Amino acid sequence: MTEQTLFPAPTVDPETEEFWNATREGILLVRHCKSCESAHYYPRTICPHCGSDDTYFEQASGKGTIYSYSVMRRAKIPYALAYVTLEGTDISMMTNIIDCNLDDLSVGQAVQLKFSKTVDSEFQVPTFTPV
Repeated sequence: MTEQTLFPAPTVDPETEEFWNATREGILLVRHCKSCESAHYYPRTICPHCGSDDTYFEQASGKGTIYSYSVMRRAKIPYALAYVTLEGTDISMMTNIIDCNLDDLSVGQAVQLKFSKTVDSEFQVPTFTPV
């Protein structure tokens, strides 16, 4: 099993404040664009697909699959960094895979959202664990 670590506290600004406030409740929000009807993550206001600022937040299911991953074994505490494709979207978000045997990870593996604590902050970061 990977050892649980604390993540750095996020920088919260007016553009991302709603996103980070939702993490305190264990909710993952994803931005959606009204102009091109695309979803995107990281929670920026401007749509990276069409440039529109007509975007809104919607709650993600918290389920996904590993698209790609890399295990960092030379770190003081080994960890897995991955792209997870969120269920029901085209979004692949970079995240950490936690609470697992790093040798058992595989592309296409189902994962579930699990928020992780941050250092000196009430906010949490979205991480994932195998189902």
